[in-house]
Amino acid sequence: MNKYLTEFVGMFFFVLTVGCVVIGNSIGTLAPLAIGSVLMVMIYAGGHISGGHFNPAVTLGVWLRGKCETKDVLPYMIAQIAGAALAALVVKFLRTGTAVTPMSVATLPALLAEFLFTFALVFVVLNVATAKGTAGNSFYGLAIGFTVVVGAFAVGNISGGAFNPAIAVGISILGLSAWSNIWIYLVADFAGAAAAAAAFKVVSPEDR
Repeated sequence: MNKYLTEFVGMFFFVLTVGCVVIGNSIGTLAPLAIGSVLMVMIYAGGHISGGHFNPAVTLGVWLRGKCETKDVLPYMIAQIAGAALAALVVKFLRTGTAVTPMSVATLPALLAEFLFTFALVFVVLNVATAKGTAGNSFYGLAIGFTVVVGAFAVGNISGGAFNPAIAVGISILGLSAWSNIWIYLVADFAGAAAAAAAFKVVSPEDR
């Protein structure tokens, strides 16, 4: 239960930060830095308890890599989505009266952008947080958080820069993304995670 609560708390603050910095454009172009930073600190806070996934796509990738027990996969994802949903409701309260317009995305570019940077994110997670060669390092949170920063700066204006199905749920509740587009994030993000796990096994066949 401690693992699931940790995933819930980390995901809550992740979406809380996303919503508060994006709605009202409170810090302008620095939003990706705040978003990547909250992921980084939550990973450092909870990584020793749950692994610090805070992303159903990461959970899928870590499971496919063999470092997450099957019994934990669904509870992790439920906890992550619940944390995201609650945070979105809190943001709606905090930002009451602030106009929100759903982002307009082109389907194919958004699919590709989400796939590529979810692949990058999960590939980084697997290499810095689960590989034997980087075991015990102190930089894993920074590497993972800044992968999100890079992705958000690079393709945030193309797909919204979710790279995370739970974030997709959160931004849909907030009205930042239309519910009709949530399939883009689910398909691209889970596919990117699966591809990253496969790539990890190819480049590190001895790392079991």
